[in-house]
Amino acid sequence: MKLVKEEEIRPKNIFDEYLRLTEQDTKTYFSSVETTNCLCPACSSKGEFAFLKQGFSYEVCDQCETLFVNPRPIVEAFNRYYTESPSSKFWASTFYKETAEARREKLWKPKANLIKNILDKHGKGYAIIDIGGGYGIFAEEMRKLIIDDIIIIEPGPNLAEVCRNKKFTVIQKFLEEVSVEDLPSKNKAFVSFELFEHLHDPSLFLQKLEQLMVSGDLFIFTTLSGTGVDIQSLWENSKSVSPPHHLNFFNPKSVKMLLERNGFALESVTTPGKLDIDIMLNSQQYIKDRFWKTFLKFSSEAERNIWQEFISKSGFSSHMMVVARKN
Repeated sequence: MKLVKEEEIRPKNIFDEYLRLTEQDTKTYFSSVETTNCLCPACSSKGEFAFLKQGFSYEVCDQCETLFVNPRPIVEAFNRYYTESPSSKFWASTFYKETAEARREKLWKPKANLIKNILDKHGKGYAIIDIGGGYGIFAEEMRKLIIDDIIIIEPGPNLAEVCRNKKFTVIQKFLEEVSVEDLPSKNKAFVSFELFEHLHDPSLFLQKLEQLMVSGDLFIFTTLSGTGVDIQSLWENSKSVSPPHHLNFFNPKSVKMLLERNGFALESVTTPGKLDIDIMLNSQQYIKDRFWKTFLKFSSEAERNIWQEFISKSGFSSHMMVVARKN
C-alpha cells in the first residue's frame, strides 16, 4: 500500500482557513438555536459524555461505541448553515477548486474503479444516483467507466450549478425531498461519500432512501469510523471531529445495527483508508499514548506503510466503506 499524504488532498493552509471560517459560522448559526436530545443513532442506547468541542457535546455509546453529538441543534439550523454560511461557500468554491485534481487522482479514480467492480459483481445495469455529488468529480470518473445513467442529488446551489455545467442530470434537493418520480425506473445503485457523518437523523435518511428503492437496489457509502485509530488517538483534537459538520461516527459494528433496523441487509463493510498514520503524524503533539508517540517519532516511511496497511485490513481505519442492499 502506498501511503497517501494528508497534504496532497487537504493542503494545510486551505484546510485551516476552512476550519477557521467554520468556527466563526458555528457561533453565527448555532449559538442560540433550539436543541433536541437524542439516543445513540445506531442502537438507541444512552450515551456517556466524551468531550465538548466548539459548543457541541459529543457522547459515546457504551453498547456499540458510536460517537455522536447530543444534544443537537434542530435540523433547520443545519439547512441554513449548509446553504448560506461563508464556510460552506468556501468549501464549495475555494477548497474544491484548489484540491480537485489531486483528489481526482488520489481518491476519486480509485473509488470509481472500486464501485465499478462492486457493480460488476452484481451483474446488473444500474443507474447510479450520487447523493451529495459535490463537485461532480466522482461522477466524471464513473462516466469514463460505464454507459449507464448517472444522476446527481445535490442541494447546494453552488455545487449543483457546477455539476450541471459538466452536463450531468442534477436533482437540486435534499434527499428527504426527492420523490420516486424524480428517478429512473431501472435498478439503482445509490452512492454517497463522506455524507453519512453529516446527517441530522441517519435513520430518517435511511427510511427515506428505502422508500425510493426496490428490492435488490444497492446503497454504497463511505463515512468516518469513530473506532478508527487516528480518531481514537487524537479524540477531541482530531480535525475529523469537526462540528457542525460531523455529528455521527459509526463503526463497522454499529453501522450494521443501524442498517438492519431500517430495512437493509449489510453485504460488506471495510476500512480501506490510507490516511490514518499520516494524520496522526501531522498531529502528533496531541497524542498521549506512549507507543504511538514513539512510533511516529522514530518510524520510517516504509514502516508507516506497513502499519497503515494493517490498520486498513484489520477494520480500524477511520475511513469506512459500506455496501448494503434493500431487502
